[in-house]
Amino acid sequence: MTDSELMAAAIEQARLAPMHGDVPVGAVVARDGVIIARRHNERELTGDPTAHAEVLALRDAAAVVGSWRLDGCTLAVTLEPCVMCGGAVVNARLDRLVYGAADMSAGACLSLYNVCDDPRLNHQVEVQAGVEAEACGQLLTDFFQELR
Repeated sequence: MTDSELMAAAIEQARLAPMHGDVPVGAVVARDGVIIARRHNERELTGDPTAHAEVLALRDAAAVVGSWRLDGCTLAVTLEPCVMCGGAVVNARLDRLVYGAADMSAGACLSLYNVCDDPRLNHQVEVQAGVEAEACGQLLTDFFQELR
């Protein structure tokens, strides 16, 4: 699958989040060209501060693979991961991270920090930023405009 195809699937997931009051962020994990996990934010739904789309998708992917080590996998997410999610990406030993919209206030994979490529850590992850960034950003803009 191309990065754009992965992002399209992540965008589909992001569109589900506002149905239960969550910020529209979606994530998918692919391995060998097949999506093995699809999730969206569920913090409001579950009351769990760690229920970010990325963390949920990584948990599901680990269950499918049968290991916490997700080498050979790519995570595509509509918004640049935060510090928690960036750390989870590194700890899961993902090969690649693909994200759409940059997060200038909390992004930890290029904008504020670069957790995925920090040489002090024991694993680095290839990052592809800006895939379908406009569409991903528009989901967030629309969501927050409706709240106002």
